[in-house]
Amino acid sequence: MPNIKLTLAYDGTNYCGWQIQPDVPTVQGEVERALSKVLSKKVSVICAGRTDTGVHARGQVINFKTSLSFPLAQLPYALNSILPPDIRIIRACYVSDKFHARHSACYKVYRYFIYNHVYLPPWFKNFAWLVTFPLNCDQMQEAANYLIGRHDFSSFQNQGSPCRTPVRYMEKIKITRKGLWISVFMKADGFLYKMARNITGTLVEVGRGKIPPSEVEVILKSRDRRKAGPTAPPQGLFLWKAGYPSHYYISECSVR
Repeated sequence: MPNIKLTLAYDGTNYCGWQIQPDVPTVQGEVERALSKVLSKKVSVICAGRTDTGVHARGQVINFKTSLSFPLAQLPYALNSILPPDIRIIRACYVSDKFHARHSACYKVYRYFIYNHVYLPPWFKNFAWLVTFPLNCDQMQEAANYLIGRHDFSSFQNQGSPCRTPVRYMEKIKITRKGLWISVFMKADGFLYKMARNITGTLVEVGRGKIPPSEVEVILKSRDRRKAGPTAPPQGLFLWKAGYPSHYYISECSVR
């Protein structure tokens, strides 16, 4: 049976995260409901990353196995006509039978957006963390550099993580400022439960002068969540991209 990969973008504001839960709205619930309606059969999907309540995605990836009675290029349009307007299918392709949205990913990218001002324009309230005190991005970057490489990230993992090991390879963390906006770009081979938000919260403490940049190395090596900074709120976080080796791809089409 063909294996289909879909790439999604969504505004997570109105959902209790990705994963299906009883009696509450979830992104997975909406996607599986739409798929089941279009395909006239029950469909269960696998995702690249289970985003939390209020977290968004620009490049969430799912896969499922099914046969289609129409061209694959029509599937995103059919789904988008049913899905709520805050969830959109942006890409579809056939992948090999061995492709798994979570386990086959060679990297994932998260971006966190901070608005560094005394107030947040209301149209951004669901998509950024308002930080009202000045932030030193150079010191934040200096601190972030200690996290690059292969490390045990237990200090940045919340309880309840289903991961078998806390060791991850952080390929890149880049802090950029453009006007009042600050972006925290994180690329790793995987992320632990709330790891991206805990790293961001810690870097903000560095940026405001509460934690020296060199202390982040001590925090990392302690493997103690209590020594790191607070968890950044969910609304500023986006699952930006999940990357996969090219040998998995068979064909691709995009919604324009």
